[in-house]
Amino acid sequence: MRSSFAALPFLVLLSSCIGSDPQAEKAKNARPTAPPSAESPEKQARKAKHAPRDGTSKFDFYVLALSWSPQHCASPSGARDEMQCSPGRLYDFVLHGMWPQYEKGWPQDCTKQQVDRATVDSMLDIMPSPKLVRHEWSKHGTCSGLEPKDYFADARSAFQSIRIPDQYKRPKLQVMSNPKEMRKRFAAANPKVPEDGFAVVCSGRYLQEVRVCLTTDFEPRSCNKEVLRDQCRVDEMILRPVR
Repeated sequence: MRSSFAALPFLVLLSSCIGSDPQAEKAKNARPTAPPSAESPEKQARKAKHAPRDGTSKFDFYVLALSWSPQHCASPSGARDEMQCSPGRLYDFVLHGMWPQYEKGWPQDCTKQQVDRATVDSMLDIMPSPKLVRHEWSKHGTCSGLEPKDYFADARSAFQSIRIPDQYKRPKLQVMSNPKEMRKRFAAANPKVPEDGFAVVCSGRYLQEVRVCLTTDFEPRSCNKEVLRDQCRVDEMILRPVR
């Protein structure tokens, strides 16, 4: 019995040495590390900002973008655009697109669904570029929750519901205008739309487009700060004449 009790201290000491291995303790206490991301934080934030939320049709409002065609036609790409910019076409405002928006950010490229040729062709009188029609569907229309035919039918109705002030209808000469005054004139021509439901956007000193904010039921509404942030800051802008 004496020899058995004498061995106990040795066993306890051996057990304590085994249990205090520094490498084992370090591995035990180490925190798990997340795998490195291949994307920068900025890119992750941008993707999250534009990701569909709870399905492609869940967004807050639309921005209807009316582009000033003469400005496009004065650009290098416009010089090659015979459908929209050849002599005698005489476009003033054309439909750029109808964009689903969140109150902060916007969705884009929500599905891989393609737009059919017949729908593309049906829009060319107000969107005189097949490439533009396909692009707008792919980037914005796929996030509307609508079929291509219905999305573009709604876009046409919204475009045609906005009255253009007489001063901006097919001007043959260059027009000078104050951006705020243009907003007032658009609001006067469209009494249901609040003045801050329009945003006038420039490229330098030149008018680029007018944007109109609409509810998901296509009723007029005020634009949010994100849309209004892109407005012209110049005191006087130039509207190029139609060609």
